[in-house]
Amino acid sequence: MSRIDELETTLHASHARLDAAAGSLTAEQVSAGSYCRDWSIAQVLSHIGSGAAIFRLLLDAGLNNADAPGREAFEPIWDVWNAMSPEEQQQSALIADAAFLEHVDSIPADRLESLQMTLFGTPADAARLLSMRLNEHAIHTWDIVVMSDPAATLPEDAVAQMVDGLGPLAARSGKTDGTPLEVTMITTDPERTFRLSVADAVSLAPADPDGTTATVTLPAEALIRLVYGRLDPDHTPAEVSVSGVDLNALRAVFQGF
Repeated sequence: MSRIDELETTLHASHARLDAAAGSLTAEQVSAGSYCRDWSIAQVLSHIGSGAAIFRLLLDAGLNNADAPGREAFEPIWDVWNAMSPEEQQQSALIADAAFLEHVDSIPADRLESLQMTLFGTPADAARLLSMRLNEHAIHTWDIVVMSDPAATLPEDAVAQMVDGLGPLAARSGKTDGTPLEVTMITTDPERTFRLSVADAVSLAPADPDGTTATVTLPAEALIRLVYGRLDPDHTPAEVSVSGVDLNALRAVFQGF
């Protein structure tokens, strides 16, 4: 199975989880808060739904060798979704999400494999675009699921696709006050070893398990949630092991968005 096929399969599974978690929520439930800061469940669903429309624009631009649309094309989409009622956001998001996947499925494999474009200033292919969609989809689905299941974790299929792409996100979202940190991050399920370096900037890169005095061992899904600012004390797995560093110092680096 190609990387693109794996991503399509995982996106379908993530949609099924979202539908199971949000499809039958009452109006009161969908208007209640999500894990995502300052957003209701309906607003998270609105973000997923508008994202489906935006990613379709990006995908079609790549397929047609056109310039990727920017914020000027996204704002009218956001305006439409922001004007919906919570119940409309709930139902429309699930429809739009499914429609995006149907569109991807309809594109011949060779066209997807040959897609090359510039996306947010850097070269990209279809795998990168679908990875970006999966990242936001899996995280925001968790933002909804965890409100009714506090022990919820990211699913294994999504984790397997996400864990090796954390570096750019960590560099972009990590915050630093100048206090240096050098931490070996060892994950399970799947097994990986990264070095987290915090100084004037933040980096997270594959590394050998040496050269630092601090070590954190944790499930890969917990590392992903840490980088996304979703590993607060109430949602930290018991198997997380920390030596030589305070986990709160790492939470301060990754404050979420």
